[in-house]
Amino acid sequence: MTTERRLRLPGIAFGGDYNPEQWPEEVWAEDMALMREAGVTMVSVGIFSWALLEPSEGVHDFARTDRILDLLHENGIAADLATPTAAPPAWFFKAHPDALPVDRDGRTLSYGSRQTFCPSSPAYRTAALRIAGALAERYADHPAVAMWHVHNEYGCHNAECFCDTSAAAFRRWLKTKYGDDLNALNHAWGTTFWSQWYYDWEEIIPPRATGADPNPTHRLDWRRFCSDELLSLYTAEREVLRRAAPDLPVTTNFMVMHNFDALDYWRWAPELDIVSNDHYLRSTDPQSETDIALCGDLVRSLAGGRPWLLMEHSTGAVNWQPVNRAKGPGEMRRNALAHVAHGADGIAYFQWRAAKAGAEQWHSAMLPHAGTDSRIWQEVVRLGADLRALAEVRGSTNPARVAVVWDWNARWALELPCQPSGELRFQDLVRDWYTPLWKAGVAVDFVRPDAPDLDRYQLVLVPSLYLVDEGGAAGLAAFVEGGGTLAVGFHSGAVDENCHVRLGGYPGAFRAILGVHGDEPFPLLPGESVGLAGQVPKDATADLWTEHIRLTGAEAVAAYADGPLAGVPAITRHAYGSGTAWYVATHPDPATLATVLGRVREEAGVRPEREVPAGVEVVRRRGAGADYLFLIDHTGRGAEIPADGVELLTGKPVVGSVTLPAGGVAVVREPVGGPGGE
Repeated sequence: MTTERRLRLPGIAFGGDYNPEQWPEEVWAEDMALMREAGVTMVSVGIFSWALLEPSEGVHDFARTDRILDLLHENGIAADLATPTAAPPAWFFKAHPDALPVDRDGRTLSYGSRQTFCPSSPAYRTAALRIAGALAERYADHPAVAMWHVHNEYGCHNAECFCDTSAAAFRRWLKTKYGDDLNALNHAWGTTFWSQWYYDWEEIIPPRATGADPNPTHRLDWRRFCSDELLSLYTAEREVLRRAAPDLPVTTNFMVMHNFDALDYWRWAPELDIVSNDHYLRSTDPQSETDIALCGDLVRSLAGGRPWLLMEHSTGAVNWQPVNRAKGPGEMRRNALAHVAHGADGIAYFQWRAAKAGAEQWHSAMLPHAGTDSRIWQEVVRLGADLRALAEVRGSTNPARVAVVWDWNARWALELPCQPSGELRFQDLVRDWYTPLWKAGVAVDFVRPDAPDLDRYQLVLVPSLYLVDEGGAAGLAAFVEGGGTLAVGFHSGAVDENCHVRLGGYPGAFRAILGVHGDEPFPLLPGESVGLAGQVPKDATADLWTEHIRLTGAEAVAAYADGPLAGVPAITRHAYGSGTAWYVATHPDPATLATVLGRVREEAGVRPEREVPAGVEVVRRRGAGADYLFLIDHTGRGAEIPADGVELLTGKPVVGSVTLPAGGVAVVREPVGGPGGE
């Protein structure tokens, strides 16, 4: 959060999306009373209210919003006031049918849900800025408004539009990127392949459906353009709001979660006064607590290490998965406090009151269909009390000595067609490496490949970095040369920023620092595995990927025990400059990977925050005068954890150890730099 524009609310913010327009006005008074009972301090208002705010083009009706904001202010509840631009009204599309999005196959999609607009549509931009400006002019000085909320989940449903308007915008973006030099584009895209050379900018179109596989650089630049095009919409609305209310913070809700990769959030995050995120669990994920931690650490890192806001989560089941699992007793509380542990200074849900109509009527809410006579409501009230007890944690940060490299460009490139293996998924590969650190209680930051301050970390992990430019590769090399410890995963460094293969052998940009030379990947078929032998557990195996490498200075830590590459190094260690670089040229089973990364971490001098039993999550936040040790039991058994200080959720002193209840949470205030917290 910037000094100039920060959220001026005490403690940890608590609330959710509030949609009173969906209910009779007599319900609103009950909402206020129940919000006070639950300890709600801020709600997001007006996210999907465009049709009511502007019933016809240029005609506005603010009477309902006036009453809602006044009512919130009277009850001491702040408003995160949204621009409703994620869902244009039907009249807009009747007047501007050319603003509807077109899919890759050339089909024009219809309105009737949300985000059914072309991001490049001039008519949409004009209408969006008009309604944003009208809201800003009317409510810039309203005492309830604490923050602006622009749009909702940019790119969730319309990250790509393949219409002619988008094609023209894409060409303008390319001209800027390549300095109006068509030859530079042709060389970057490798258009001598398959007779794709362009002689006129007008020949360039989006990567629409074709009979064969697309040009990878064409597709990669398209993903970059789509992210930037939506970002330009956000910044345009933001500037309208800032002109009216220069001191109010502006945010939009990111979607850093398992199933969304449309936007390059490294480019987006600096444009937000406060970084906020929506996060939902997968019903099929047996360890969803790991995903909460990973995404929380990534959002905190996007925020520059500063606290952030959880803008949406679910109290129970969602409504958009094949089977929508309800949360068990205590799970909502553990989820919420885990987000706080990983840097959130606000917890909010979709939504306040469960809808009785519409596409999300079966999505859980803070106030369920069953009302206050429900387990969810009781847990919501308890969570409000918990967050009040944790008020002093606000503003504290998460110290980390390990960095994990994350890059959306590398993710997009890795998952393009025609890879050696179509089974590679960037987020899964990163999570495989993140999980043993999380289980060990090791704090992690995420960094972009070209991060300028890597020397503040002792260990940098690169689980998957298929694409890397010269600057990123040089920065990682300098980190090792200067004494750092680096570990790199397979198929990294293979291509440059234009998706061109780095010639001379694998792993491309990292051959020298890793001290290995590869000449051929040997990906494994689904269900296929090989054994590993050497300084690894006795029954070590690997799947998904192997490759033929030879040592050019590195030592072999493990080799393939069988299969077509029996005897070939699989895991290596190399002294480079004053540091050490490891290469994991395969995909070890989880226990083996944990063992290897444990050794890497120990050699780098990185210790866990606190020794705790398996299944207990431990995270540290650091304030100006105290550390806050978060302990979360995911086993259902509870534990006794060494600690001294005060347990904030109960207010009880802690001497020697704290009792962590079964399936519960404890937060201990300790002196700065207590055990494990240097």
